[in-house]
Amino acid sequence: MIHYEEIEIGHKQSFGRYEVTREEVIDFASKYDPQPFHLDDDAAAQTYFGRLSASGWHTCAMTMRMLVENMSVVEQAGLGSPGVDNLRWIKPVYPGDTLRCETEVIEKRRSKSRKDMGLFKSRCRTFNQNDEMVLEMVSNGLIRVRDPAAPIKD
Repeated sequence: MIHYEEIEIGHKQSFGRYEVTREEVIDFASKYDPQPFHLDDDAAAQTYFGRLSASGWHTCAMTMRMLVENMSVVEQAGLGSPGVDNLRWIKPVYPGDTLRCETEVIEKRRSKSRKDMGLFKSRCRTFNQNDEMVLEMVSNGLIRVRDPAAPIKD
């Protein structure tokens, strides 16, 4: 199991495969983002998107799914997340796209108030099948420290 001490700044991973379906795009939008260009082909054709597109929030959810599946392969002593920074939807995601993720650890530090906890930041990018970036964000992760009694060196 990976703890704070094993997290390395600069560590990169590439993982995931998520096939975007028309049914899922419409279902998600119907429940959470019912804008016409996520629900209706004719309405979408009249917009910047040109055709039915996934909600940006749906793109976040699909990215989260790939992140969690990757965490189950590379088990971490994770403690959740206080959020994300700089979330950007770069390009639309369409039914028929196949998504994948890349992450890079860009920062880490020990908590000064909680000696058993560390925080790390990862740049997360999601790409479609054409290697075009569709989403970028900085993810903040909380993780257990293996040895809370060790001095903080960060």
